[in-house]
Amino acid sequence: MAMARIGVLTVSDRASRGEYEDRGGPAIVAWLEAALTVPWQAVCRVVPDERPVIEAALVALCDVEACALVVTTGGTGPAPRDVTPDATEAVCERTMPGFGELMRRESLRQVPTAILSRQTAGIRGRSLIVNLPGRPAAIAMTLDAVFPAIPYCLDLIGAARLETDPARCAAFRPAGA
Repeated sequence: MAMARIGVLTVSDRASRGEYEDRGGPAIVAWLEAALTVPWQAVCRVVPDERPVIEAALVALCDVEACALVVTTGGTGPAPRDVTPDATEAVCERTMPGFGELMRRESLRQVPTAILSRQTAGIRGRSLIVNLPGRPAAIAMTLDAVFPAIPYCLDLIGAARLETDPARCAAFRPAGA
């Protein structure tokens, strides 16, 4: 089995300038380390909240780095500089709105302002891009909610096969898949 590559893209003006420690990207990597049971490699990037830069990073992670999964953190709110979902939709051939719907539903259990989130997901070639929130606790909560569907989605688009530790995250695949 080939080693899966997973892109982790932190979108933050301050973190990209070194003024703020990136906690979102490391939180994603830690969650994946606990959940995945197959060999995988994280391809991490930190970029500012600039739509062309985010789009270029997403394209590079999908097309050049051949990441089966690209997980972003940050830039999903309603503020003018929160453009991660816009960049994601611009580079994807198809959107996967169910991911954002489920993440918002789970987040609403914790905080009423979750309705302000514009998290989304989409497919670019053989890559799935998923936008997560920026806070580490919210990252874990949303990954817990959506990750059970991610391995099968990757199967369907011809990407790397991911297996999970069922005690941490039980991935769902239909019988025979």
